[in-house]
Amino acid sequence: MHRFFKTLLATLVAIPGAVFADSCWDHNGSVMRLADDGPNRWFYYESPRQALWSSGVQSGTLLFNGTKNGDWYAGTARVFSSSCMGNPLEYWVEGPVWHNPLRVVLEGTREVYSGCQPTGRMTTDRLVFTYLYGC
Repeated sequence: MHRFFKTLLATLVAIPGAVFADSCWDHNGSVMRLADDGPNRWFYYESPRQALWSSGVQSGTLLFNGTKNGDWYAGTARVFSSSCMGNPLEYWVEGPVWHNPLRVVLEGTREVYSGCQPTGRMTTDRLVFTYLYGC
């Protein structure tokens, strides 16, 4: 498990009244774990799909961190690349929580990279997380 995730979990367990969400979500064929603390939200890879392994993504890798305000999430997402291992590209995303079925849809614009070099081109990413079950 990722060291940051372990530290976060230990910290939340030690704080009286802290809430730690243990729910699993599908994201592009990977199982994600949602953690929360008040308005703060984190999506971690619980079981990444095999295609991501070559990019260094493993259980506990952070994909999104941000906040929830009502039915709206906003924060930082990451893109992982095998040619830029250990150096994910971070960019701003935001979007609604939909309730039927329960899902979070985040969108953001980021620069396209070739290898580890920016190209000057922009693209819009859409991250969809669909609730699976309590982990």
